[in-house]
Amino acid sequence: MRGEIKGLHQRLKTTTVYVTHDQVEAMAMADKIVVMNAGRVEQIGTSAKLYDRPANVFVAGFIGSSAMNFMPGPLLGEAAGVTVGVRPEHFGIAEDGLRGTVRLVEPMGSDTQITVDVDGTELVTVFHRRVAAAPGEVLPLRPLAGEIHRFDAGTGVRL
Repeated sequence: MRGEIKGLHQRLKTTTVYVTHDQVEAMAMADKIVVMNAGRVEQIGTSAKLYDRPANVFVAGFIGSSAMNFMPGPLLGEAAGVTVGVRPEHFGIAEDGLRGTVRLVEPMGSDTQITVDVDGTELVTVFHRRVAAAPGEVLPLRPLAGEIHRFDAGTGVRL
């Protein structure tokens, strides 16, 4: 159904307002998305802009499947008062990385989704390849260069 509506919109070249609570549907169908929270506009933009440069923690956690991971800044060498966000696919395995205890491994064919615990913070990682890991194993993770989002820990606004 989503494809049919998107195709109709593209063929007719008319302005269409479509309301949905399904962020995947919104990202797939929209030229422009308005993200709202409790009746307030949080951010307006394209799917790519909302995904790559979320205005705040709410948008960062709402857009994307799986959602962005959040952790206290000091865990990654950032100052106190900073919340760090990293998308699941923006982690790499690196010996000098964070030490995460594997809680769950979900093989998805070409991808592997792994849930780890790092100092009491649950992180979801998605590797675009097969990764051999087992629950209880320690996996060293590091965010990929340039893929760290920083937010004010008090307000949630992007820094």
